[in-house]
Amino acid sequence: MGRKLSFAAGFAAALSLALPVAAEQPKRGGTLTYMIPADAPPSFDGHREATYATVHATAPFYSVLIRVNPMNPASTDFVCDLCTEMPIPTDAGKTYTFKIRDGVKWHDGSPLSAQDVAASWRKIVDPPEGLTSARQSFYVMVDKIETPDPSTVVFRLKFPTTAFIPALADPYTYIYKKEILDKDPRWYEKNILGSGPFKLVSYEIGQAVRGERNTDYYHKGLPYLDGIIGIFAAKQATRLDAIRGDRAAMEFRGLPPSAIAELVGALGDKVTVQESDWNCGLIATPNHQKKPFDDVRVRRALTLAIDRWQGAPPLSKIAIMKTVGGIVFPGSPLAATRQELEQLAGYWPDIEKSRAEARRLLKEAGAEGLSFELLNRNVDQPFKYLGTWFVDEWSKIGLKVTQRVEPTGPWFAALRNGTFDVGLEGNCQSVINPVLDVGKYQPPSVFTEQYGRFEDPKAVELYQKMLHEPDPAKQRVVMRAFEKHTLDDQVHNILSMWWYRIVPHRSYVKGWKIGPSHFMNQDLATIWLDK
Repeated sequence: MGRKLSFAAGFAAALSLALPVAAEQPKRGGTLTYMIPADAPPSFDGHREATYATVHATAPFYSVLIRVNPMNPASTDFVCDLCTEMPIPTDAGKTYTFKIRDGVKWHDGSPLSAQDVAASWRKIVDPPEGLTSARQSFYVMVDKIETPDPSTVVFRLKFPTTAFIPALADPYTYIYKKEILDKDPRWYEKNILGSGPFKLVSYEIGQAVRGERNTDYYHKGLPYLDGIIGIFAAKQATRLDAIRGDRAAMEFRGLPPSAIAELVGALGDKVTVQESDWNCGLIATPNHQKKPFDDVRVRRALTLAIDRWQGAPPLSKIAIMKTVGGIVFPGSPLAATRQELEQLAGYWPDIEKSRAEARRLLKEAGAEGLSFELLNRNVDQPFKYLGTWFVDEWSKIGLKVTQRVEPTGPWFAALRNGTFDVGLEGNCQSVINPVLDVGKYQPPSVFTEQYGRFEDPKAVELYQKMLHEPDPAKQRVVMRAFEKHTLDDQVHNILSMWWYRIVPHRSYVKGWKIGPSHFMNQDLATIWLDK
């Protein structure tokens, strides 16, 4: 796959992360140009959105409270960004007190305080009426957020849970200015004002976003770059041409093996490749409020038609997907084994038996030869590849499926408005936190970004039991029940494969390390150019 980048755990003295000194001395200056594999973000509001198009375009302009260590993003090594030190919980694990750094400034020069942090988190945990928070269900354990003084934020929980700190480190949890939120809580959907390592210079809709170094950045010595330019390009060929021609240094999402081989063949040691398992996968979501998808027999037939075991190997050669799995990130102690998966609809080892059952169910439901539309996103990898494969798989049980491919904004709008039959979408999370990561599979009254438009008290009950269970062995038993209920008994969503992340970049790009999510490690503060 080409060279993998080897990192000493460095560049962190400037981040005050108490890591060893870097093997190479970072160089200052230069502009990083990188590709964003999308048309444009549906909005700039990190609290509202769930797409990399937003985080890749806006994360460099914002601060967060805590995050995963940028030099070890595959870990559960959580470090402060705006806080001064990671807190030790009190009150039997139900109270977390954070001290906020002194001297932090917004990009307009005004001071940032604990009031701003608290206001931002209240919007995330309990958004005002008419607004949505994409990860609101991650914070069901939060009871109150208090600011006893201008430099202190206190989170009081309803119950202790190990899921809280990983949830707090979510990279979309941008800190916004309270004064602005008080006047217009939707302001950040169309505007950018943060306190992060870079200041916004310009945004051209669907073209590019530009930033310059924040000279008042509170992590001394950072960022190393003079500026950044993110160029939007949905087509993979466009992005490859830009990296090959050195008009861009990298993209952060990931490319398939064939594209990587092409770049390495053309550029040799001028390109470096980093690889990681990926906490992300695409799912097909039937709209339960549209007939005949309100019938579980039809939904069950859709998943029974998919041959995941035989489809994964060839797909992995052309698309950024690889591992057959259930609702939990493969490799996690809470993930299903292959033997456990093979008991679920859609994972049976005998595909002919599976498809025969699918045809029987369609006939019983009066839906033989059903025609419907698959809503898909105008992104090559892996949306278009998977959509085409799904259409072909469904044709093998007599279904006639056409694709409706939309740019990112209209695609999200259709999912949110319910104007679709079956929608191809993702469950892509950041910090590996299995219990919260499967929150996507709860009904929309609990998880606002569940687009299936159904209610399911049993799913909520099972999820809450997992969230409150401290014993990992017992938690795993409940996870299996939740998985069977979601994927087999009710088929609220239809899983494909888990992704595998392969990120190429020009070898002069230093100071960035890949993680299991294309949402993490995107503020670009530690990147420097060796040229």
